[in-house]
Amino acid sequence: MEIFEFVECSNRTRSLSDLFSLLLTAADKEGFDRVAYGALNYHEPLHLPNNPAPAVAMNFPDDWRDHYFEQKYDEIDPVVTLTPSIARPFLWTTLQKRFDLKSKQRLILDEARTVGLNNGISVPLHGAFGRVAVLSFASRATDSEPEVKLGRLNALASQFHVAFTDLTKGARPLEMSVHLSRRERDCLMWTAQGKSSWDIGMILNISGNTVNFHVKNAMRKLGTTSRTVAVVKAIRLNLIEIP
Repeated sequence: MEIFEFVECSNRTRSLSDLFSLLLTAADKEGFDRVAYGALNYHEPLHLPNNPAPAVAMNFPDDWRDHYFEQKYDEIDPVVTLTPSIARPFLWTTLQKRFDLKSKQRLILDEARTVGLNNGISVPLHGAFGRVAVLSFASRATDSEPEVKLGRLNALASQFHVAFTDLTKGARPLEMSVHLSRRERDCLMWTAQGKSSWDIGMILNISGNTVNFHVKNAMRKLGTTSRTVAVVKAIRLNLIEIP
């Protein structure tokens, strides 16, 4: 399933189980067959069965999930404790390089690999009122290159989070009245195709700084500080189309 197909299908989905199934299909296409979504600093009443807080939906191995919560790993797991202070998607391996983890925190990451949770990537999802959720991806395979998937997994996570939020509210925010200029739509369209500001400037015959100006304006209008989320919202609101 392509990312933009996932956006279209998830917009029509009205149950968490169906939405999560769509995410699993899309993530597997990217080489990640294990996924976990959780609400970190707030209570989320909607969740799949056998997913104690902060988990909302996951397909991590059952034995690992049970062991994880029995040992209360969620209270010290560096992915859980550090995500609120991280703005961008990150590899689990970078946590050990960037932070002074305690021995038990390192143990959690080591144990995760022994049960087949390899190439771990987590996407922080910062929302209104300081709420923070996280969507993590892992793979039973050990030979993939997770770094090259960060952008696409970020897009999947952002769309899933928006669609899930719609489910909890019971309605979609289609009442948003957003007008994007032609340049803003063009810049977002090329951003969605993985082009850098320099690339887009060359295509549109404008400077990279001008591209950044238009993208920031579009992000402001769409109520986000993330280019990826801006693209997702623009697609959902039929403001841009991807060839």
